[in-house]
Amino acid sequence: MRPAPALLWLLFGWTVLGVLASLGWLPLAAWLACGAAIALLALVDGWRLRRMPSPEVSRELAPVLPLGPEARVGLRLRGTARRAQKLRLHDLHPGSWSVRGMPRTLVRPPGGDVLLDYAVTPDARGQFTFAGCHVQLRSPWHCWSARRVLGAASTVRVYPNFAALAELAGLSVELASRSVGARLQRRRGEGTEFQELRDYRVGDSLRKIDWKATARSSRLISREYRDERNQQVVLMLDCGRRMLAQDDQLAHFDHVLNASLALASIALRQGDAVGLLACTGQQQRWLPPQQGSGGMDMLLGAGYDLQAMPLATDYLAAASALQAHQQRRALVVLITNVRDEDDVELRMAVTMLSKRHLVMLVSLRELALDRAAAEPGDELETGIRSAAAMHYLAERERVHEALRREGVNTLDVSCSELSGALIERYLAVKRSSRL
Repeated sequence: MRPAPALLWLLFGWTVLGVLASLGWLPLAAWLACGAAIALLALVDGWRLRRMPSPEVSRELAPVLPLGPEARVGLRLRGTARRAQKLRLHDLHPGSWSVRGMPRTLVRPPGGDVLLDYAVTPDARGQFTFAGCHVQLRSPWHCWSARRVLGAASTVRVYPNFAALAELAGLSVELASRSVGARLQRRRGEGTEFQELRDYRVGDSLRKIDWKATARSSRLISREYRDERNQQVVLMLDCGRRMLAQDDQLAHFDHVLNASLALASIALRQGDAVGLLACTGQQQRWLPPQQGSGGMDMLLGAGYDLQAMPLATDYLAAASALQAHQQRRALVVLITNVRDEDDVELRMAVTMLSKRHLVMLVSLRELALDRAAAEPGDELETGIRSAAAMHYLAERERVHEALRREGVNTLDVSCSELSGALIERYLAVKRSSRL
């Protein structure tokens, strides 16, 4: 309980009266009587504040929020006080989040409820806590204020921005793929799984003609094939220090997670099962491949709190863990940031995986290095920085080329190109029946 401005002003006035009394301009007894009246007023008002019932505070908040978009939080204040209460409240949201609409000053009517809401913007994935609501009450005569923490704590999980996934769900596979930048070539009947019979079209090869159906219908009938379903895709994500680099306002790992979920959405709709192996240092998190509508929920639940750590990734340990977990042949999508010092270890890990699986290695480019290599300038410092960046990128490309010569499907893309490139290459693998 703290003194309010009204009490401080009263004490200031009493002090002024004390100066007047010391100069003989005011009787001392009057000054003492005034002080006694103020003290009695403050004591009674403080006693009334202590007996004042606190309003009940409840919070309306979705248990899962997407990273990035603004989210609404609702508060309900319910009380039994017979007089109107002036309140100042601040919901104890996670401290690093940006907030709009807090703190708030309001008047709760006698015996009535107050509904209000405000907006927060999550700035990181993971699990966070709203630790109650901070309410400041005023005493009836405004001499004191009291701060009370009311309401229960709420826990919320922040997932990657799944609004984009919801938009993809409303589109066909082809339109969804094109919406994230994948350049597709329409090719009919090149899969390995029979889909339907249809009338013969000019350009169909003879091997597609179903002669038995043709004989029964007295016209040429062709078989239509589709890409094989019930295959498995494993997203192998590097959560090490390489993913701490930042482009735009997101770390590379957040770009990787968003692109991986977009790829998983397309793969699940294609009838494939999608799994996850996240590796940090020598630690791994494994989610077996899941199929069907629940697969995306499993991926979001397993990966929402993953964070890049300032640790070196052990590619061989991650490859060994995947070999132990994943016995069936799968398309393994390893997303990392290849550097020249990774040459030997990374090639050994990819070779180990390639004995059983089809490996796609995706390497993220750092835009800061591209800009440094292309930066013109006549100053010595600028020239040295540009030459160092060019040398680094050349060594990086050398590692990529060595992997390509060994038959590894390799992508070298920026964060903005990642989603489209992943989906485009995945669909190309499906069409080629390599898996």
